[in-house]
Formats: sequence, structure tokens, C-alpha cells
Amino acid sequence: MGSARDKKRHLDSGTVTSVLKRVIAENGRDHVRGYALAIFCLAVVALSTAFTAWIMEAVVNEAFANQRADIVWLICGAIFIAFVLRGLATYGQSVTLSKIGNNIVAGYQRRLYTHLMTLSVGFFSEARSAHLAAQISQNVNGVRDVLNLTVTSTARDFLTLIALIGVMISKDPVLTLIVFVVAPPLVLALRYVSRRLRSATRESIELNSHVLGAMQETIQGIAIVKAFTMERVLEQKLETLIGQAEKRANRIARLTERTAPLTETFAGLAISSVLAYAAFRSIYDGVPPGAFFAFVTALLLAYDPARRLAKLQVQMERAVVNARMIYDLLDMQPLQRDTQGARDLVVTQARVEMQDVTFGYANQEPVIKGVSIVAEGGKTTALVGPSGAGKSTIINLIPRFHDPSAGRILIDGQDISRVTKLSLRRCLAYVSQQPYLFEGTIRDNIRYGRPDASDAEVEAAAKLAYAHDFILLQPAGYDTPVGENGVTLSGGQRQRLSIARALVRNAPILLLDEATSALDNESEAAVQKALESAMNGRTVIVIAHRLSTVVNADKIVVMHEGRVVEEGSHDELAQRKDGLYARLNNLQAPEPLQ
Repeated sequence: MGSARDKKRHLDSGTVTSVLKRVIAENGRDHVRGYALAIFCLAVVALSTAFTAWIMEAVVNEAFANQRADIVWLICGAIFIAFVLRGLATYGQSVTLSKIGNNIVAGYQRRLYTHLMTLSVGFFSEARSAHLAAQISQNVNGVRDVLNLTVTSTARDFLTLIALIGVMISKDPVLTLIVFVVAPPLVLALRYVSRRLRSATRESIELNSHVLGAMQETIQGIAIVKAFTMERVLEQKLETLIGQAEKRANRIARLTERTAPLTETFAGLAISSVLAYAAFRSIYDGVPPGAFFAFVTALLLAYDPARRLAKLQVQMERAVVNARMIYDLLDMQPLQRDTQGARDLVVTQARVEMQDVTFGYANQEPVIKGVSIVAEGGKTTALVGPSGAGKSTIINLIPRFHDPSAGRILIDGQDISRVTKLSLRRCLAYVSQQPYLFEGTIRDNIRYGRPDASDAEVEAAAKLAYAHDFILLQPAGYDTPVGENGVTLSGGQRQRLSIARALVRNAPILLLDEATSALDNESEAAVQKALESAMNGRTVIVIAHRLSTVVNADKIVVMHEGRVVEEGSHDELAQRKDGLYARLNNLQAPEPLQ
């Protein structure tokens, strides 16, 4: 991700034209028929409006001046038909553009979600999830608005204005010229307003996303908020954000509505000038009033489309800022793409080897330094050490959540940087320290490990994870909704479901990141039994928070300050009186290492 200054410069340099071209290129072909129908309907609206103004001369001259009753019926019938056509066309274009707009929004939501799935874990570590979700929800409608504003303004407002100007010219060219004498100053004033609105809109979007993000974070952490009586502190924080967002929104309102006095002044000057000119011609030159009434009708009807067109650039600037921020996200390139010619990983023995691996987060100091580890196939390798030793980082490098800055990671002799990420991760099962459950049922959450797993396989995995019995006690058994992140279940129950999800995956390599550290003794005992089932016959790399959980590991790797300092079995390491593992082992079990 670039800096905030780079993003700001990028947004400001993006013109309406460039964004419009991209939106049309990406969506125009898919909706040609729909937009053609909408444009046809809008053209009918424009022509029927112009016809209403044009026929006013006949209404005044034939009905009131010449008093021809036979013509009146034809005129009234024509006006009635024009309004019916206008109503039907308005309905048609509104429904059509709404369907197209909704389809465009849905399409970009799908694209955004798919693209987000391609971005690295590092991106989400740097970007606040609540802020990102709020920003997407605000901006995704911008693409739809760019297209719909373009179509409605071009096909309805512009065509209507052109048709009415044609009526005005046909009725009185001199009056038409008077109207357009005062137009250039209005255009220049509106351009000035739109330029100032662009930066204000971008800032408003950022502030509103911070407000929504703060609200979402508070809801997610409500237990901590109440436990630490953080309500007042967070209220003050949110009050500041809301106040800033309100001020920015008020500024946008002032800028946006500044077009109203400009257009109203223009309209008042134009109409008063026309009335004065027409009145004097009728009084002193005896000109029939029909053409004048038709002209005034056309002028008054032209006011609405002219006003909307005057605000178009202001509205378009707001829509383009939203669309541009969506495109900035879509254009972000994944940092960990498959290399050219990457092959699928072929697992035979499931032997994992790290060769002189070094890694640091976000260009910071390395957290692991020249680490070399071998996890033999079908055996358990435990990583132990004080907090900050780099244990979790090693676990995160194996699925390529991050890539090492130096060294290699091999699985059965294959460099994981040269195989496809999909094939790599399909060979891995992962159980984290804090299990995450998704919205849905218990069965759904286990099946996420392997979507094609049958109900029998899901239940078999749950039995191996010692989860089957408590699942049957739930109100709907396996079909019980788990609530947001499994709030209806205990920590031990969530962890066992996480283990069941890993078991149903049936992957040859199992990664366990301190899977029992946050549990009470009873839950830990149940989860430990589940882990023993999960580890059977697999290559296991486990981070040990309590030494009692890894005394039976085939190999224990002791880490300190990002380096491997000891290796061996529990008995071997415990006998080294001056070793780090021996000191840790002397701590009263099952106390944590740190």
C-alpha cells in the first residue's frame, strides 16, 4: 500500500474523463441493450416535454385568440397522449437504470471480494478490517452513479434541453439569444465549485469510514469495552470522529448547494429579461401572444434539465471520487503471486525443511534470523521458547502468509515459492490459538475444511476431535447456528470445532499455533485428546505454550530471539542443566513460558 500522500495525489490527478472511460469499458458492453432501452425512453421523455412547449402557441392562438372549438379537441388529445407517453417512458427508464445499477453494484462487490481474497495476509495486517469494510460499503455505489449520471444527463436532460432550445429558437431567436448572454459566468462558477468539492468529498469518505469502523470495532469488542469501563473513552473518541465527519459533510452541503443561488439567479435574470422584452413587443408592436407563451413555456420547462446539468459536474465529481477509491483497491497487485511456471505441490513423505530462513515484518528488523529446521514426515516437531522468539512467524511462513526475505522452505524437496499457493495450502491444515468460526451452522463450520465432505465425514471428524457429544447437546445438533464467531460456544468447544475442521481436511501436514494456551484445564484436557487424534500419522509442527503438551514430541526445537538455540527430545533437552529448555522445564507446569 502506498502512503496516504501518494493516494491523495493519485485521487486528485484522476479526471472524470479517465474514470468514465474505464467504467464504460468495463460495464458498457454488458448492458448495451438495457442502456439502449433507457436512452430510448429518455428520448421519449425529452421529445414529449418539448412537444408540450411547442403546442402552447396553438393553444393560445387557436383556442383563446381565434376561438376555434374544432381544433381544441385535437390539441387537448395530443397533450394527453404526450403526457401518457412521458409517464410510461419515465417508468421504463427508471426501472431499467435501477436494474442495471444494481447489477453493476453486485458485480463490483463480487470483484472486490474475489480480489481481496488474492491479497496477502500482510495487507490485512496493515489495513484495519473495520475501516476497510466501511470504506468499501460507501464507495461501491460510485461506479453505478458515474454511469447512471452520464446516461440520464445525456439522454434525458441534454436531449430535453436541446429540444426545448429548438422550440425557443423557432418561436423567437432574439429572446433565445438574451437567455444565453448570461450563461458563461454560470458555467465558470460551477467549475470552481466542482474543483473544491473533489477534495472535500474524498476527505468525507475517509472520515465516515473511520466512524463506521470505530462503531464496528466497539461492537466486536463489547465484552472488553464493558469489562474495562471503556464506554466514556470510546464515546469521546467517536464524538470527535463524528464531529469531524459532520463538519466535512456540512462543507460538502454548502459547496453542493452553492449551485442553487447561481442557477436561480441565472433563471430569474433570464426570465425577467424575456418577459420585459416580450411585453414591450406585445404592447407596442401588436405581436400575437401565442409564440411568446410557447417560448416562455419552453423556457420554464428547460429550467429543470438546465439546473440538473449545471449540478452534473458537482455530482459527477462525488461519484468519481468514490469510484476511484474502489479502483485503487482493485488495482492493488497481490504481493505473493504464483511465480511463472509454478507447479502443483506433490506430497510424498510430507517432510518440511527450512534452510537459513530470515524474515521481518514490513521492512522492520528481522524477527527470525537464519533459521534452519527439519520436520520429518509423519512425526511431530514442537517449537518452544519465550514470547517473541519467532515461533508463530515460522508457522505463518509455511502456508506462505508471508515470504521470507532470505532462505528457502522446502516440502519434500520442493521450494514452496515455486509451487502454486492453492496446491500448497490444500496440503496443510491449520489450528490457530484463537479459533475463528463463521456465520452458519456447526456442520457448515466443520465442512469449510473440505467443502465436498459428506455429513458422515463431518461427523467422523467431530468424533475424532471430541466434539460430537457436545454438538448433540446443542438445540439443533449439527445444524445449530453458532452465532457471530461462535459466541454461543465456550472456548474449548470452539477449539474442538476448529480441530474437527482441520481433521476433515485430511491434509498430510498439520500446523498447530498454541492451540490450548487460552483454555482452562478441563477444556485443555479435552482439546489435547482431540489433538492427539489429529496428529496421528501426520507431519505436525506445533507451537507449545505449555511444555506438558509436547513432552512426547519426536523433536523439540527451542527458539530464542529469532534463532534456534537447541534441538532434541524432551529427555535430552531436560538434562542440559544450562540449557534454555531445562530452565523452562523447571517452571511449575502447566504455567506458560513467558
